[in-house]
Amino acid sequence: MARHTGKIFCIGRNKTGTCSIEQAVVSLGYTFTVQNQGERLFGDWMRRDFSRIIDLARGADAGQDIPFSLPYTYQALDAAFPGSRFILTLRDSPEQWYESLVRFHGKLMRCGDRRPTAADLKQIAYIEPGWLYRAQRAIYGVTDEQLYDPALYIRHYIMHTLNVTEYFRYKPGQLLLLNVADPEAMPRLCDFLGAEFKGQGMPHLNRSA
Repeated sequence: MARHTGKIFCIGRNKTGTCSIEQAVVSLGYTFTVQNQGERLFGDWMRRDFSRIIDLARGADAGQDIPFSLPYTYQALDAAFPGSRFILTLRDSPEQWYESLVRFHGKLMRCGDRRPTAADLKQIAYIEPGWLYRAQRAIYGVTDEQLYDPALYIRHYIMHTLNVTEYFRYKPGQLLLLNVADPEAMPRLCDFLGAEFKGQGMPHLNRSA
């Protein structure tokens, strides 16, 4: 297979190994967008205005995490960059993903063993004050009282996986489902991108579970 020369987008949810995928893809010679530049376009995503997101994607070979991993964005990217490759990163189970997300955010907000609350989220100045609070509510469609509700978050994860796989069902060769914990993850990634596999392992970054 010839080396892929089009765009690459990692569209797995946060805490599914997206940073590991970025490092792996970079090691194969591709460039990535700057993550916080993409995160600053979250308001554009909320308005379903993808023009600046597409402009950002033009400046690099690949993108991951917000806004690229959010619902509706992958359809816009596929239309803007025909033939792109999309990587849907997954955990061993939806429950494992949820526990990892809550643990990561709890550590970020110094919550100890409890789930973060709306008050915790509002105090975090990531990107800008209140950004993480607004992002959690908009992405998962929850109220303050429903933040980190396991049933709602797990349902979101499952539906995102189903929606992505259904969208790409009749687009062969464009989607790779990948668990970075799989011993065969790196050779599968290389095969998907038409890159030479040299025996290297998959990087593992930001482990919280």
